[in-house]
Amino acid sequence: MATDERRAHESRDAGGLFVNDTVTIPLRELQVRATRSGGPGGQHVNTSSTRVEIVWNARRSAALDTAQRAHLLGAVSSRLDSLGRVRVVASDTRSQRRNRELAEHRLADLVRKGLKVRKPRKGTRPHRTAVERRLAEKKLHSTRKRERRIPPDD
Repeated sequence: MATDERRAHESRDAGGLFVNDTVTIPLRELQVRATRSGGPGGQHVNTSSTRVEIVWNARRSAALDTAQRAHLLGAVSSRLDSLGRVRVVASDTRSQRRNRELAEHRLADLVRKGLKVRKPRKGTRPHRTAVERRLAEKKLHSTRKRERRIPPDD
């Protein structure tokens, strides 16, 4: 993971957010907004805007080709708003710079996981001997139960 973080810092310096070897999100596509964090914090919380919110429009991004866009939009559909934007928030620390780094890292992770193509599940069937063995065991169990019954009075 250290190399991914190094690449992320290098690509950020180059004007983009590194996601993987094929995708780097240009920084001009990210809308970054700093707001006041909620929760306890005393006087400090009312004066500093340390919570960072990053919004990225996945539908319009030039960083993705058509196939990647379709796959990503399907994978992260629950995180999209009606315009196809992804919103990531970080308010973990008291530093706005660190929260921005965390939010960028979370966005990159989300996109990286969304772009990962899952291997399709291969359906399996039990082999014939396993089916026959299961049916034989069922018959044996049924016979045992039937033989334990009390015969009816005629």
